[in-house]
Order: sequence, then C-alpha cells, then structure tokens
Amino acid sequence: MKQLFSLVACGLVVLGLAGCGGPPVQQLSAGGSTFVTPLMTRWASEYEKAKGVKIQYQSVGSGEGIRQMIARSVDFGCSDAPMDEQDVLNARKVGGEVVHIPLIMGAVVPAYKLPDVEHPVRFTGPLLADIFLGKITKWNDPQLLAIQEKAVQLPDLDIKLAHRADGSGTTSIFTEYLSKTSPEWRDKIGTNTAVKFPTGVARQGNEGVTEYIQQTSGALGYIELAYVFKTGIQFGAVKNKAGKFIQGGLFTITEAVENALSIIPDDLRYSIVDAAGEHSYPISGTTWALVYVKPPAKGKAIVDFLRWATHEGQKFADELDYAPLPPALVDRVDKKLKTIQGQ
Repeated sequence: MKQLFSLVACGLVVLGLAGCGGPPVQQLSAGGSTFVTPLMTRWASEYEKAKGVKIQYQSVGSGEGIRQMIARSVDFGCSDAPMDEQDVLNARKVGGEVVHIPLIMGAVVPAYKLPDVEHPVRFTGPLLADIFLGKITKWNDPQLLAIQEKAVQLPDLDIKLAHRADGSGTTSIFTEYLSKTSPEWRDKIGTNTAVKFPTGVARQGNEGVTEYIQQTSGALGYIELAYVFKTGIQFGAVKNKAGKFIQGGLFTITEAVENALSIIPDDLRYSIVDAAGEHSYPISGTTWALVYVKPPAKGKAIVDFLRWATHEGQKFADELDYAPLPPALVDRVDKKLKTIQGQ
C-alpha cells in the first residue's frame, strides 16, 4: 500500500499537482557580484515573504562568484562580467555547460569627495585612464579643467585613487571602458575582473571603495550606481560615444541597453559598455546569474527564483537605481531558463 501511495504521489508530480522526492527546498545559496548586492538583498527579503525560500547571498565579488559556481559550492553564482573561455572550459570539466541569465542592468560611475564642488565633475575615457595610470595627479590639472562647465572650479588637491582589491565585475566593466577609449590603457593594463593598477589603494568590494571615498577628501574611485544613491556621495558625468557628458541613471542605462539589443548573441554573453546613442551612459553593465545546465541539485528551485527575479523582481529595480531588463531580453531569458534541467 505504501509503495502504491508513493507511485500515485509521484504521478501527481508529473501533473504538477504535488511534490515528490523529499521536502520542498527552503534555501538557495549564491555568491559573487557586489554590484548587484543591494538589489539581491531586497529580492531575498521579498522572495522569502512570497515563496518561503531563503536566498543566502555572499557579496564576495564576481571573480569569486564564478569560482564558487564552477566548484559547485553555491547553487548559482553572480557576475558582472560574463565567463571567459577559460572559465567555460573549467566549468565543463567539473559540471558541464553553464548558462548565463541576465538579472539586471546598472552603471559604474566615477565617484569622488570634493565637498566644495557642487556641479558634477566631467570625465572622458582617456582622462580617466590617465588618472588611473598616475599621469594626472591633481584635481586642477589643466586637462581636467578644460572640459568642465564654467561653474565648476576644481581645487588644488591631490587625487587619491581607490580601486578594487578583489576579482570584480565592476572592475571588468570600468577597465573595458578605459580600454575602448584609451589605447595606452588597453596596451598597458587591459580589461579583466582583476588588473594591476599602477597607483591607488585597494579596497574590498564596492562597499570598501565606497567607504574609502566617504572618508577621504580628494578621493576618486569607481563604484556601482546603487552605492552612490545609498550613501549620497558625489559622482561625475562621463563622455559617451556621441560626445555627450552623461551621468549614470535609469534612463541613460536603459538607453545603452536598448542600443545594444541587436548585437546580443544567443549565449547571452555580451557587453553594453560604450554603447551607441546620444543619451547612453557609457559605463553601463549587466549582472548575470551563472547556472549549470545540469545543476547538481535544486534545479527547479533555482529556475523558480531566477524566473521570479527576471519577472516580478524587476519592479524593485528602479527604486534601487538599477535598470530593469527590456522585454525583448526577458523573452530570451525565458528560453534560456527552459534549458536548465531538473525542473
């Protein structure tokens, strides 16, 4: 009789009417991107209230998120840089193919502490590259002064740089922009989640760089936009491909995404850095969830959360200064989620 009941119960699973094979999943583990942490924290709270499933998220940086995902020490990883070919090969050796699921769009901004400067400081890619190369060391350098609005008076103050100490998708997005706009940066430093900065102090996570800027007069660093609005620190405008000085924001990130949609490949590994468009913010990026096509466990629970995050969860994006996924991309995400097994 017990065996018969078990067979009947499992039959109901196929029909979608009952559970089988143990109790429902109560918790998912994830880690990686600090870029997405403010939104992931909100998602975790809302999802637990709605579905009764806890999302245990470790804000450890994109590089570590990729490593943990490959090692299968988390249910899914998060990264602001798509996996490179070596990461993909490493994953295949351990657990097979990996899918990239875009979760949200955001911006990396040059943030600083200049209390007496009221208007946003303007930057170009080549000037940011020269600053982080250590070639421009003063806020009132003539090259910086030359591109400012008349109302902006920059002080005779040393630029005190901060960059990421950990493997970081934020660093990947920022250095990709510098590489696209400065041949010298491209040739000497390049683009990666971790690069060898010639100068400046290293801090852990977006949180660490933000804290340094808050505490240091004359500081300059690159951080995710959500941390700017969370703390109220200053951030600048950056010259885009159309020659306009643009600040990161919901509209300008969305503009960058919309102008990049036509070039997004089937595997959903793409870049929206230095996108075309008059109002596109040039240092825009994406956070991806990284999941094995054949996850070792919890396949249905993982997909259920990611489907919720890319649908219902998008309504929390703008209040935390992220840009939601455009509908055309959500349709492609849905197709990719269907390839994950164990549902």
